[in-house]
Amino acid sequence: MKNHSLFMRFPEGKAKALTLSYDDGTTEDIRLVEILNRHGLKCTFNINSGQYSKTGESSRPERTWGQRMTREQVTQLYKNSPHEVALHAYTHPYLERIPVAQATYEIIKNRETMEEQFDTIVRGMAYPYGTFSDEVVELAKNCGVAYSRTTKSTLTFDIPTDWLRMPATCHHKNENLPALMDEFLTKELGEQKHPYLFYLWGHSFEFERDNNWEIIENFAEKMGRQDDIWYATNIEIYEYVEAYRALIFSADMSRVQNPTAKTVWFYFEKKLYEIKSGETLQLQ
Repeated sequence: MKNHSLFMRFPEGKAKALTLSYDDGTTEDIRLVEILNRHGLKCTFNINSGQYSKTGESSRPERTWGQRMTREQVTQLYKNSPHEVALHAYTHPYLERIPVAQATYEIIKNRETMEEQFDTIVRGMAYPYGTFSDEVVELAKNCGVAYSRTTKSTLTFDIPTDWLRMPATCHHKNENLPALMDEFLTKELGEQKHPYLFYLWGHSFEFERDNNWEIIENFAEKMGRQDDIWYATNIEIYEYVEAYRALIFSADMSRVQNPTAKTVWFYFEKKLYEIKSGETLQLQ
């Protein structure tokens, strides 16, 4: 029996995707969003909706960085933007260290208030402090969370397989970042290769605290607006990969059906296919 080759491709047949994930919703996000928008990058912003500044006063007067935005600032910055808003727990606790009922409240309250604020459905999350337990993972799933990012760096471009324990490629301060950028941009991916996902994470206040905004400026300038890269939010990556995984193939791999609402691309036997929502294709 023939050993068939099948490889996912991102929209328009692209073999590379790039996403970012930044936490806490501090005022430095305003500058970060401007940088990302200028270079065509997309980011998921993980927000603690119970930690908004009430009147714009300093939430931590002892320092000049990492100040929380007001609800109005958060709405103005992210709503109707190309970026995603996701959960980071209502008040940013260590979810695995508090009672299950309270941890559940932290996720549900965060989700409820943000869905009302942004008039959308929020399904993404990043664990506060990057910490979690199996119990927290299960309750996040039960609260309707589709994926949740950890603080683990793989230093690879692999597609996540455990969405509720999702790692990233690296933090923006990782010493390997320049080499990873070059590898990602120069890698030639033919039809016989699995696709690449570059996932960068961090906190925008770190750029101000560490006086190194040039890291994200250089990253965005170098990585942005590349014709062979799909720029997407975390939820867009998740939904696309899950749509690909939902494709239904006949036993002999001669036909494929797309039961999802998304158009999907893939290489099969060295030929690129596009299959639209609800479509059934005859393969070679």
